[in-house]
Amino acid sequence: MHFSVYCLRTMAFVKNAIVMLFNSIEFTVFLPVVFILYWLLLKGNTARNVFIVIASYVFYGWWDVRFLLLIALTTICSYISGMLIERYRGRWGAKATMWSNVLFNLGILVLFKYYGFFTRSLSELLAAFGITLDAVTLDLILPVGISFYTFQALSYTIDVYRGNIEPTRDIAAFFAFIAFFPQLVAGPIERATSLLPQFLHRRHFDYATAVDGCRQILWGLFKKMAVADNCATAVNIIFSQYESLGGLTLLIGAILFSFQIYGDFSGYSDIAIGVAKLFDIKLTRNFNLPYFSHNIREFWKRWHISLNRWFVDYLYVPLGGSRCNKSKIARNSLVVFLASGIWHGANWTFAAWGIYHAALSMPYIIAGQRHDPVSHARRPVLYKLSMILSTFILVTIGWILFRSNTIHDALNYIYGIFSRFPTLDHVPWGRAIAWSAVLVIVECVQRKRRQPYEFPDMVIFRNRTVRWCIYYIMIIIIIGYSGNQADFIYFQF
Repeated sequence: MHFSVYCLRTMAFVKNAIVMLFNSIEFTVFLPVVFILYWLLLKGNTARNVFIVIASYVFYGWWDVRFLLLIALTTICSYISGMLIERYRGRWGAKATMWSNVLFNLGILVLFKYYGFFTRSLSELLAAFGITLDAVTLDLILPVGISFYTFQALSYTIDVYRGNIEPTRDIAAFFAFIAFFPQLVAGPIERATSLLPQFLHRRHFDYATAVDGCRQILWGLFKKMAVADNCATAVNIIFSQYESLGGLTLLIGAILFSFQIYGDFSGYSDIAIGVAKLFDIKLTRNFNLPYFSHNIREFWKRWHISLNRWFVDYLYVPLGGSRCNKSKIARNSLVVFLASGIWHGANWTFAAWGIYHAALSMPYIIAGQRHDPVSHARRPVLYKLSMILSTFILVTIGWILFRSNTIHDALNYIYGIFSRFPTLDHVPWGRAIAWSAVLVIVECVQRKRRQPYEFPDMVIFRNRTVRWCIYYIMIIIIIGYSGNQADFIYFQF
């Protein structure tokens, strides 16, 4: 299914529901209410877990209450499978239970996300040979975040089978682990070994952690509303009219989409991680300044970290990982990148995007290079800048495949960048470029810190008035200079 069709379907659905996005009025009311009730009225760990489940189901059901049946089914089946695996430990029943739950949940994912794509693709393929296939198609609405919570549930079942974690009998904690609302619909994809124990132990309010979380929420809103949404305005115009625009305009459009998808997705992750901190829950860091990567392999260690680790641990390593000959390592890498591409959506452009990144990783495999032989810190500055720029260019070319409706459109777009006269067309991209530049500057200055929203250890930033002035400036920018787009790109995945 085309990227644009996904967007249209998502937006059409959104219009028929009061959507509780992180940047919506509904969530602005929802979060303080949940926060106050969670810390002031509830004391026991079980009570708080039950409340988290209720709040998460309200949050998720705000789109469509029917979606709750799917996530509840996934949760119950995964919960039961964990206990059955432990019961049949060492016997064939454990493996049968594990595979049954994995195939069942993947079946649900395939049905809702890929069935229509597969039937249409098969029909088109047979039509090319003069064969007509009267395939049954299902017009299903893609449940928000189904890829994220399905993978999270699968990791629990597999980890229990591997013996990495003991199955839990605390059903409230397990439901909270699957449905925790900050990361429910767009990640990070958490492991049971990391997140589930946090719901099994008593949590305590920590003022410093909560303040840190609020700062991260603010930074995430800036990336989403000031950077991504302003970029989206220009990107939508350029990609929809690319056949009539100049080469330089197309180049800027591709670069702006790179910043749009980064600001959109990493902004969501920042907000999710920040909100979780308000409840004394630590989520996995999902982005680590990916556009400052020196090569494509480093990029994939910094981009969507939770998903990449998931594929490495549950697909790449079982296939043999890097413990085999180069041809099999190449095969394993291709399978992982292709799976990652298809995970993002039911369209051949996503598969091509995955194959493209697999091809970029092949030189490292052929050379047998697992690590950079010389530390980046010892490289000349100009060399490091050239490596960062070249990596960003390669990633941006890939994003054209990701954003285009068809592979044909993507190839024509790329061809247009290099073949057309480098004219600048009239496109409203002023704010997009300005806020993207601010994003780059802040992340560059703060690149050595744990997170870019942390203040430097300078005397001026120890002054509370100065810090609050910075907060107010960011709030003014977010409210007064945000773009028009409201939905998050990764909600459709």
